[in-house]
Amino acid sequence: MTDYFSDRENGPAPRVNQVISPVAWAAIVALVRAYIANGGFGFRFPVNCPEGAAPYGTDEHALGATVRALMPGLEWPLQTNQIDPELTFEPPIAIAPETLLALDFIEYVHSVVAKPFIVKRHEYYHHNHLGFNQAEGQFDFMADVNSIFARCGVAYELQSNGRIVRLLPPILRETLSRAFFRTGDKILDNAMEEARVKFSSPNPIVRREALERLWDAFERLKSLADADKKTSIAIILDTVASEKTFRGILESEAKQLTEIGNSFLIRHYEKRQVPVIDTDHVDYLFHRLFSFINLLLGRQ
Repeated sequence: MTDYFSDRENGPAPRVNQVISPVAWAAIVALVRAYIANGGFGFRFPVNCPEGAAPYGTDEHALGATVRALMPGLEWPLQTNQIDPELTFEPPIAIAPETLLALDFIEYVHSVVAKPFIVKRHEYYHHNHLGFNQAEGQFDFMADVNSIFARCGVAYELQSNGRIVRLLPPILRETLSRAFFRTGDKILDNAMEEARVKFSSPNPIVRREALERLWDAFERLKSLADADKKTSIAIILDTVASEKTFRGILESEAKQLTEIGNSFLIRHYEKRQVPVIDTDHVDYLFHRLFSFINLLLGRQ
């Protein structure tokens, strides 16, 4: 179920959380355990009937061994809480793995899950021989995961191809989804497209790379109208705004954005540059510069 009363009345929860919380992780773990119980991983990790090759469930040991090998750092059985060894009499503490690890795990589960159906009943062993529909199982898993993400306000979404994407900030989502760069300068177009694609990554390191590429694009853009960069940006700003006051605002913004690129660890890697670590700060700077570039390109 995805259409809840509170969503209809108040609108869905904002999808802004870029970290998988212990609550969301516990729900994912419960979902995976349910698929283990109903044989949903028997398509790839079958437990076969002693009297034949027909699978009747999931080989949880084989599944767990594979997960441990592919997801270093993820415990199996999956853990949702832990006890502080110094506070053994206190209630367990809810935990979640590092977000990128959790997202990797979800993508892996999507690749091996399938919807089981009963082929026939084996009365002697009191179990059912199973067949599997992987497409239906993957669709159901995707819907369940995305429902958890939505209700927990998680800014990620599992797509039908099995890949997780980051949901962009609402103010940027529509603009970036329909962005198509055809400026006449291939280097600028490629830099803008690379920045756009990387900014959608769940990995915060890749999103910071998107910020770097966007500032590269800005420096390229400033030089397109004339060999002298100061003359060039003046020509571009004159084209964008003929009204004196607004033209002054744009010039001030161009200078500030240039200073930001030079002061932070974006364009240069000297010791004096300040790194941009907070993901919300990365989003803000990307949005600010992208909006400015978008305005300049729209008038070229």
